[in-house]
Amino acid sequence: MSDRSSMTYKGAGVDIEAGNRFVDMIKPLVKSTRRPEVLTDIGGFGGLFSLNTQKYTDPVLVSSTDGVGTKLKLAFQLDRHDTVGIDLVAMCVNDIIVQGAEPLFFLDYLGTGRLAPEKAAEVVKGIAEGCRQAGCALIGGETAEMPGFYAEGEYDLAGFTVGVVERDNIIDGSSTQVGDVLIGIASNGLHSNGFSLARSIISERIDGGLDAIVPGTEETFGEALLRPTRIYVKSILNLLRDFQIRGMAHITGGGLLENVPRVLPRHCKTIITKDSWPKLPLFEALREAGNLDEKELYRTFNYGIGMVLVVPKDSSEDIQSRLQGLNEQSYIIGEIAACKDCDEQVELV
Repeated sequence: MSDRSSMTYKGAGVDIEAGNRFVDMIKPLVKSTRRPEVLTDIGGFGGLFSLNTQKYTDPVLVSSTDGVGTKLKLAFQLDRHDTVGIDLVAMCVNDIIVQGAEPLFFLDYLGTGRLAPEKAAEVVKGIAEGCRQAGCALIGGETAEMPGFYAEGEYDLAGFTVGVVERDNIIDGSSTQVGDVLIGIASNGLHSNGFSLARSIISERIDGGLDAIVPGTEETFGEALLRPTRIYVKSILNLLRDFQIRGMAHITGGGLLENVPRVLPRHCKTIITKDSWPKLPLFEALREAGNLDEKELYRTFNYGIGMVLVVPKDSSEDIQSRLQGLNEQSYIIGEIAACKDCDEQVELV
């Protein structure tokens, strides 16, 4: 009790001035994602978004929340923070587009032990870029500075999105029919899943670790792993204007084996042809170095397919042509077959 010097919040590890500087730095980034329905700027207690109900007959709101996972460890190791925000947005908006919902707005949460405004602004730069790619507005968020809670220089991210779809246009896979085909839209790498396994393989089995060159490419493992998740929203919204899509699956944790069955009726299964799309050199390097068996590959990683569409066979060629025009690589990767009380709804051939 002898030391009576005045204590401060900053002395305890929370710098309010740094937080205010950070907000000023990200205001133009947030503004770049604005949609006409947004009624407020950042800084209020809540973000206001006016849903134009005259535009819809029976609107249904669709929401999703997600994070980036241990991919953040790569960002810390490589000290590169401008792309993980894209991953954050992608993991949320890709989840709601599979039900036919247009993403409307996005909120983020960033938790850290000590706020470094410049680094945090790089993170938000990526979030804003992801929102622009998805066509949704970044209307708010929370930055929590919690001394002693995170390791020095580390942070965590969470994201939240809300979208809208007409009730009659909700896509849930229930209309899927035997004979339909699966169109796989290419991924550009791991996206944001399987990083715990990938990091273990690289640290334990790859000479040079993250700085080693991926065989068959000119980029390092670090560069390949940190490549941001593709956002498929605008391409799929374009398809939905002209084509019937019976079901869609965002290929995240669980890979093709566990995500495709989520949009299949119980009387259906899918037969996936394994050699129907090219495998990226990154996946092949991980498979070889980790001596991974087939099921581990298809259940842990997207293995080159980021989104799967279930479509009528007679429109598949036109859909692929449209996707090519939208700069998406796509492949017919399988078909829907009858399944009576089958234990597994995905068969690899």
